[in-house]
Amino acid sequence: MEGINLVETFSEFKEFKNIDRETLMRIIEDIFRHMLARKYGSDENFDIIVNIDKGDLEIWRNREIVEDGGIEDENLQISLSEAVKIEPDFEVGEEVSEELKLHDFGRREILSIRQNLISKIQEYEKDIIFQKYKEKIGEIVAGEVYQVWKKEILILDDEYIELILPKSEQIPSDFYRKGDTIRAVVTKVEMKNSTPYIILSRTSTIFLERLFESEVPEVYDGLITIKKIVRVPGERAKIAVESYDDRIDPVGACVGMKGSRIHGIVRELKNENIDVINFTNNTSLYITRALSPAKISSIKLDDENSRAEVYMKPDQVSLAIGKGGYNIKLAGKLTGYEIDVYRDTDTDSEDVDLNEFSDEIDQWIIEELKTIGCDTAKSVLELESKELVMRTDLEEETINEVIRILKAEFE
Repeated sequence: MEGINLVETFSEFKEFKNIDRETLMRIIEDIFRHMLARKYGSDENFDIIVNIDKGDLEIWRNREIVEDGGIEDENLQISLSEAVKIEPDFEVGEEVSEELKLHDFGRREILSIRQNLISKIQEYEKDIIFQKYKEKIGEIVAGEVYQVWKKEILILDDEYIELILPKSEQIPSDFYRKGDTIRAVVTKVEMKNSTPYIILSRTSTIFLERLFESEVPEVYDGLITIKKIVRVPGERAKIAVESYDDRIDPVGACVGMKGSRIHGIVRELKNENIDVINFTNNTSLYITRALSPAKISSIKLDDENSRAEVYMKPDQVSLAIGKGGYNIKLAGKLTGYEIDVYRDTDTDSEDVDLNEFSDEIDQWIIEELKTIGCDTAKSVLELESKELVMRTDLEEETINEVIRILKAEFE
């Protein structure tokens, strides 16, 4: 008997890798049962056999044989004279199974069924993708760069599901070409126009936390707890860790032997400078550790206003502030305190404010030096010219001229 051949349609169905075989067969059967119920008034007396591998489908209608002229429902009953044409031995009361032929359905009806099938399966697959990635929020996923646009990157995972990495969620120094592998954390999954929209991030603190979990077994196992992470993506990050087991050094475990564990994370984050510090409830000690690598002479706390006055030797101020002010900003975010840095006056009584040299040094150069914490003559002279060049955007020739002018003040 001739079946309803939908080979082309079924071959398309095979592309939907996220739908299992049983679910696909159920969807196809449901579509046809809905069509049969609309056409014949009921689908209860129909058997539907789906063969996805062969790409065909059979529909059998079961009807009871009744005396000629005794038909009350043509969908459920067939006259004896019609039944014996199928099989001469049929008798009244028996059941006849008859396959519906292709010509029993019009061309437009077949096309409508095909379109409904594809639409339903696409809708079901989109829902599966949505639910799958909804459960992956906060997890790191990897994919291949498929398209790079000005505002975002389109990524395909190993099942060719589309993922989006917006420009705002990329590390400033990130640069990718089509075909590159990229890792990021899933931060948001939403439906837009019935299509799952999966957003990734490489700037999220969750991404850094998951990287530590993957590189440091003690963090993954819960032996070391990450208390807080703050970061300026691609520049600097500070992470406070704690262990309830006195035998475990949380900082040492996170960094690894000769930095072996943290190096992989730093490379993934495009050489982002990562400071790992021990968490403590002692606020003064916590702020001291947060300002690392700078060394503090003394500290005054105003707990009511969450402010801290930190005093240190002049050569430590630039370290405390850091390039672009990132070190002190992150220390403030990590501890929850507004930190003000002051030079220890005992060692700074003969120093001269840089603004005093405005007649010899351009103001923009003075401002550039101030951004790294050098706002007095001695604070600049205490740093080597190479370090000043590295920390600022000034040329070596400019730095050398500034040093010459400042040295002349103390000669």
